[in-house]
Amino acid sequence: MDALADRSLGQLLEQVAAESPSPGGGSSCALACALAAGLVEMAAAFTLARDRYAERHERMATMRARAGELRARALELAEEELHVYEAVLEALREPEDAPGRAQRLDAALSEAADSPLAVARAAAEVAELAAEAASTGNRHLRGDAVAGALLAESACCASSRLADLNLAGRTADPRRTEASELTQRALHARLMALSTTGDV
Repeated sequence: MDALADRSLGQLLEQVAAESPSPGGGSSCALACALAAGLVEMAAAFTLARDRYAERHERMATMRARAGELRARALELAEEELHVYEAVLEALREPEDAPGRAQRLDAALSEAADSPLAVARAAAEVAELAAEAASTGNRHLRGDAVAGALLAESACCASSRLADLNLAGRTADPRRTEASELTQRALHARLMALSTTGDV
């Protein structure tokens, strides 16, 4: 099967909608993060292309490069998400009284939390870059930067929730705290982005 990024949009949507565990929520969040990062790259590129923003060129170049790295990372995570839940499903298929089933399920759920948490990390950073692009970038691309912030916040919140659900049986796991903190970062970025349009 082709990589997610190599499939047509129509194919991808059909596969998400199909009665199959993947691609599912995790991959969808990662792809939304990649789209958001692409919007940040575009906003930065148009800012770099205008002499009137010359004093911001160094920062915009850095922003564009970082957004490109995060876009690539999000695509990697989208692929990873296709398989991270397989061990969980295997454990769930076992009889409930199978020896060691509970431990195997707990371990599989714990491992399955890492990938969506990584998506949330990337998405929170993309949201912050998008908010900065909306505030300081080419004003004609402000709407695109705001769209990027909103998409990234959604990806962060959803993937953080996926991680938290996998860790539901681990009340003291520090990853649950991190997931909550990432959600707050993305929320703050979204509010900052919207404040540039006067629409909080």
